[in-house]
Amino acid sequence: MSEKTIALVTGANKGIGQEIAAGLGALGWSVGIGARDEKRGETAVEKLRAAGVDAFGVPLDVTDDTSVAAAVALIEERAGRLDVLVNNAGVTGGLPQEPTLVDPATVRTAVETNVIGVIRVTNAMLPLLRRSASPRIVNMSSTVGSLTRQSTPGAETGPISAAYAPSKTFLNAVTVQYAKELSDTNILINAGCPGYCATDLNGFRGVRTPEQGAAIAIRLATLPDDGPTGGFFDDAGVVPW
Repeated sequence: MSEKTIALVTGANKGIGQEIAAGLGALGWSVGIGARDEKRGETAVEKLRAAGVDAFGVPLDVTDDTSVAAAVALIEERAGRLDVLVNNAGVTGGLPQEPTLVDPATVRTAVETNVIGVIRVTNAMLPLLRRSASPRIVNMSSTVGSLTRQSTPGAETGPISAAYAPSKTFLNAVTVQYAKELSDTNILINAGCPGYCATDLNGFRGVRTPEQGAAIAIRLATLPDDGPTGGFFDDAGVVPW
């Protein structure tokens, strides 16, 4: 088994995911770069290695059982365990997202990646995580998934969304259920919001950098053993459900 801390970041070939990988790599960790597009993943690995990160490619489509199983086998062979899983891969689903106009297929696309993909990857990686002394799972969510904020008049929650925002609400709920089931283990699982970052997910309209967005994931990935589990956080602290 590798002596280094081993992490896997899904959707890590660009944007926030790549910055999360860079931040974890700066700690001296070995970081798997999960990417649906193998060529883009290889390019990201080369970039991270040039910056001194111990990065390795993990071809990974979170919506595909065979791809996820192959990723598990790759990490098993390389390291024998997994210390940290960051479920970062996400999609908006497409437009329009107004509930009276949305195509059900748009909702299905968002949930398939943002929720079911997280469940698929997490469950597949759990045997490797259980071999870690201090396993951590970080689910990258968004404050637009906060029902408290969505139902507060005047709160800034982005555009009306019947696919992306509810998929993050769903992810938050699933995170709580994982925490309840895993409460008698040493696995800590939390949801984190990176803030409104300039990435291709929003046409680079965000006001924060991907590096700033990565900070919450790095913090939750490095929680002490007595740290929180089943929580929802951003840089300012606890986010209301």
